[in-house]
Amino acid sequence: MEVVLDKQYPVSAGLDAAWTVLANMNELATCMPGAQITSEVDATHFTGSVRVKVGPAVAAFSGTIEILALDPATRTLKMLGKGADKGGSSASMELTANLVAIDAHSCTLVGHAEVIVNGKFAQFGGRMMGSVSDMILGQFAVVFSQKAAVAQAALAPAASAAPGESTAQAAAAAPAPQAPVVAQEFNALGLVWALLKDFFAKLFGGKR
Repeated sequence: MEVVLDKQYPVSAGLDAAWTVLANMNELATCMPGAQITSEVDATHFTGSVRVKVGPAVAAFSGTIEILALDPATRTLKMLGKGADKGGSSASMELTANLVAIDAHSCTLVGHAEVIVNGKFAQFGGRMMGSVSDMILGQFAVVFSQKAAVAQAALAPAASAAPGESTAQAAAAAPAPQAPVVAQEFNALGLVWALLKDFFAKLFGGKR
């Protein structure tokens, strides 16, 4: 089963700060709920894992990530991810993401993804997979924006140094760095409950 996603999300940081997150696979991976990079094969190939919870049950995928293109001029990332779980389900995603400037302190993250799912997860159908994807990507976008905002704050001392003040002096006067921003593990139980409520609302709402 294939799901095509076209999304746009606001980012609370300028292009330069947001690009430092988008271009860093280790940082980018921690924006995705339950995801982590487990090893770096080379500059464009990585291995990783994703965990998704449904109540007490946990689905764990392991797989590979390949960076197909990374263009600083257009602030564009193109990557291919593939993974499988022990139950025989597999998924692949080809993603193109780029950043579009709004002003000095904000931009838009634009993404196009083609996701192919096989195995038991494909049985949920396009609507369920679309809803799961929307929730996961929504959480991803929130964490991405937070990370970009932290990066913007880190860049600020150099840009705001007073005349005669060194970058080091400006950095020393800046607030202490925040703890790393990491996405929380995704629990699909809330999604299942939301879909059930939507189903019953339509079922009884459609009756006269």
